Amino acid sequence: MTVEFDVAVIGLGAMGSAALSFLAARGARAIGIDAYFPAHALSSSHGDSRLIRLGYFEDPSYVPLLRRAYRNWRDLETRLRTDILTITGVLQIGAEKSKIVAGTHASCKMHGLAHEVLDRAEMARRFPAFQLDNEDIAILDPQGGYLRPEVAVMGYLKLAAQDGAVLHFGERVIAIEPGDDGVTIRSADGRYRARKVVVATGSWIAELVPQLREHAVPIRQVVAWYQPRDGFATEPQRMPCFLRDEGAEGSYFGFPAIGADGVKVGRHAHFREPIDPNQPNPPVNDADTALLDGFISKRVPAAAGLRVNAVTCRYTMLPSEDFLLDFAPGHPNVVVASPCSGHGFKFTSVVGEILADLALEGQTSLPIAAFSFDAMNRFVAAHKPA
Repeated sequence: MTVEFDVAVIGLGAMGSAALSFLAARGARAIGIDAYFPAHALSSSHGDSRLIRLGYFEDPSYVPLLRRAYRNWRDLETRLRTDILTITGVLQIGAEKSKIVAGTHASCKMHGLAHEVLDRAEMARRFPAFQLDNEDIAILDPQGGYLRPEVAVMGYLKLAAQDGAVLHFGERVIAIEPGDDGVTIRSADGRYRARKVVVATGSWIAELVPQLREHAVPIRQVVAWYQPRDGFATEPQRMPCFLRDEGAEGSYFGFPAIGADGVKVGRHAHFREPIDPNQPNPPVNDADTALLDGFISKRVPAAAGLRVNAVTCRYTMLPSEDFLLDFAPGHPNVVVASPCSGHGFKFTSVVGEILADLALEGQTSLPIAAFSFDAMNRFVAAHKPA
């Protein structure tokens, strides 16, 4: 027997759970299917905290989406009657002309965002947890902070179910078959029909979207937690979340002591090691801990106490490290969401809205032109080796 829906959402991590919630809230007959269970450790939607910031160094064009994301996060909190977004401020630290500092400053100026420029002496006075070089400055985004990913994902799933969505966990989709009159979804356990399908399967995205087989690369990410040497200096009231630009050595991110494990740090994209998404996450090794131990000792010495935990998770990187929110080429009933590249969770609340727009209306008023297959392919062509 084939069950029919308006929209099927495959993958119920951050983006899929949000999309399903928006779809159900609009009255769509929707089903969500996931191969695992909510906020599982093979996803990219766990680990107790994710950064959110309004002054976006990657590209100022993200800022309008962030404004909507902030509004949607607050709406979600209201519906759930729980806290998800906590404002601590976010510091972007590095040399004045570094990518993170210069990009953040440009984004703030372009969009008229509140911000402060702090020199080394002012940082030492106000935020003594950090160690800066003589030439370093920091841009303080006072509207930045952190999100609780597990609470967000579970909250979206709860609301989706309350609004009538069907949820299937532990069921792997093995094929999607688009046609003129809809899409057939085949899993190991059943067969479903939907007018539209949203594919948001994270590190497994290329299994169902063949156009991404050469482009969506799952890589290994490692984060670690430290019991701080100075618990006073690393409290959220005195230590904002942060990004640190180390030039050729990459960039790092971190959080104050917001949980029992203490201060959390990681290096963006870590060692950029590709992984097989169908295998367990590789364990943390000595090279991983040496990298993070060295960083926190040098740059956040107040936090560099006992390392109490370190885990591996996943990024799924696209060539430009931008998002992909588009219809599959030649298939206007297949919506593809691969929006992370290691910096997507903060956009979950607006990406869910966008995916619902695309699935139900065929378009969105939100600015996503830069996140198309055409844009990705142009980037790939422009960066081919000579």
